Amino acid sequence: MIMFRQIIPILIVFSLTLCWGQKISKDYKKELKAQNSAIQSLRNEIEATKNRIQSEGRKEKTSARRVNNLSEEISLLQRLVREIKKEEELLVADISRTEKHIKKSEIELDTLRVRYARRLGKIYKKGQLSNLEKIFSSTSWRQAIYRTKYLKIISDLDQKTHATIRSLLVEIGQQKLGLEAALRKKRRLKRDREKTLSEVRNKKRKEQRELTKIRKSQKELKTYLTEKQAGVKQLESILKKIREDIARTDREDRIRKQQMALKAKEFPKLKGQLAWPAEGRVITKFGRQWNAKLKTTTENPGVDIKGKPGSEIRTVLGGIVTTITFLRGFGTTIIIDHGNGFYTVYSHVTNVEVNEDSEVRGGDVIAYMGDSGSINGSQLHFEIWGQGQKQNPEKWLRKK
Repeated sequence: MIMFRQIIPILIVFSLTLCWGQKISKDYKKELKAQNSAIQSLRNEIEATKNRIQSEGRKEKTSARRVNNLSEEISLLQRLVREIKKEEELLVADISRTEKHIKKSEIELDTLRVRYARRLGKIYKKGQLSNLEKIFSSTSWRQAIYRTKYLKIISDLDQKTHATIRSLLVEIGQQKLGLEAALRKKRRLKRDREKTLSEVRNKKRKEQRELTKIRKSQKELKTYLTEKQAGVKQLESILKKIREDIARTDREDRIRKQQMALKAKEFPKLKGQLAWPAEGRVITKFGRQWNAKLKTTTENPGVDIKGKPGSEIRTVLGGIVTTITFLRGFGTTIIIDHGNGFYTVYSHVTNVEVNEDSEVRGGDVIAYMGDSGSINGSQLHFEIWGQGQKQNPEKWLRKK
């Protein structure tokens, strides 16, 4: 299973390298121009959309700030209205108490008036006598003195009580008028505040609708932007494949020219005739193998050749280097395209002598035997792939 997992990176590299191996009858220049134009158009739209999103973002901040300010204003007005309502309730209570006080004073005044009326009635029935006559009719001088004092006291009390009640009625009446005036003022103020509160609430509702509209617009713009960015990625992917097609076609042409110049045979015609890529012995054959160390069956997509450290690694046939990379479990790896959909793979190598996209001929030294990514010391892992299928290298190499 471990070996099978280690095969996956090479399979990925080959799937990317081989899927466009067939010749494609396209006008690449026109296709590239059209795709580039489409990508540029989308990028312009993306830039314009980003600018609109930024603009909407600024509007959103401004609108949100307004909504917040209006909320604070509403809160303040509500507090003021509550305070005015409390003051109004207090004034109403004061007026009610004042009215009760006035009513009580009016009752007292009425009582006093009734008392006066009764006294006057008695005096009328008995005959009107002057205070002087009342005094002189006394039977003794003591009685005369008491009558004098009594009459004066009653007269003073009546006058004082009458004056006090009248004064109190005037004072209470003025208080009531003042309280009623204050109440009217408070009610006007309350109406004004409630009107202002209603206006501010309407403003807030309007601003909230605008804010909702802005946020909806932002969401739509972001969705539109995401779609356009996805479109750019798709077009870039298509563009990459077109370029890979062009590179593939170019490599095929270069390989054909090389083979014609060297009068070399094509890869499919060389089964059993290829030179070995390195000196040494095969320690792991192609296909399913029992691994005694791991105590499991593993799948080997090539052969493993045990050799001396630093010994030469040579190409089995001319072609173009497509890939030089490091793969987990395989170390430094070189892949060469030989045309007609055939590739060779050289892994665990060191001191690479070639570059990507460079042309090589059969027998050229491309690297040296090493232990890069190897658990078995110095060795070469060698694979042959043809038309997307892994091949048994020993069927293509010369018999030893």
